[in-house]
Amino acid sequence: MTRWLITGAGGMLGRDLVATLKGSALKGEVTALTRADLDITDPAAVRDAVAGHDVVINAAAWTDVDGAETDEAAATRVNGEAVRVLAQACVPGRQKLIQVSTDYVFPGDAGEPYRHDSPTAPLNAYGRGKLVGEDAVKMLLPDSGYVVRTAWLYGAHGRNFVSTMLKLAESRDTVEVVDDQRGQPTWTVALAEQIAALGGSDAPAGVYHGTASGTATWFDLARAAYELSDLDPERVRPTTSEKFVRPARRPSYSVLAHDRWDAVGIARQPHWKDQLAQALKVLA
Repeated sequence: MTRWLITGAGGMLGRDLVATLKGSALKGEVTALTRADLDITDPAAVRDAVAGHDVVINAAAWTDVDGAETDEAAATRVNGEAVRVLAQACVPGRQKLIQVSTDYVFPGDAGEPYRHDSPTAPLNAYGRGKLVGEDAVKMLLPDSGYVVRTAWLYGAHGRNFVSTMLKLAESRDTVEVVDDQRGQPTWTVALAEQIAALGGSDAPAGVYHGTASGTATWFDLARAAYELSDLDPERVRPTTSEKFVRPARRPSYSVLAHDRWDAVGIARQPHWKDQLAQALKVLA
């Protein structure tokens, strides 16, 4: 029987991980620790939490991308240095550690999907901090450390783009959405299911890309959300990133390759439109 530990269990992904593992065919026990339950920057607390478990999934993170630009040290302490603390705690007991990372470790200037072994070059502080965490997992847990990069997440348990777009439809006749950033909109439930499958498998350690199949721009995603919600998609108007200048630079191309899942016999995630259709049943 597998004993699972989920850190960051109160977040958007964390809550879906807890629900997925408790409701799955994977027989085991799930310990779900929120930020209030566990400070992942505290080595002693982390060692105590990890002890007695078989698989640790770290969904705890500093998620304020723009805020990381003004306080990179604090963001890196959570997204990088604390991951090293988790990895060190997993060494004695040889626990599997699954670290959730990001497409932001890449520069976003590719012309084809980034592979798991493509060179990294983060554009912003958030990406740099996440890369520190990735490197710690690879160095300390070469045989039992997993990095799952994801992107463009939305779900029922937190602020996200899809819910924001639908909320704006209640008060605005039209919305402008950027059409020059391309990625893979990913439902947290689909990601949770894939991470659970990885944790319960004999797949080799290393980097995996956990995003939906297919690609879209933010404009495409907003229009699809409107259409699937029986709203007029023509109310969504395209614009450019220059219209919405943010403190942190965003990659213009965040498409990740999924071939490593094929190699280990774990299913790729469904197409982003199929995920969206399912998600809207619980987001509405």
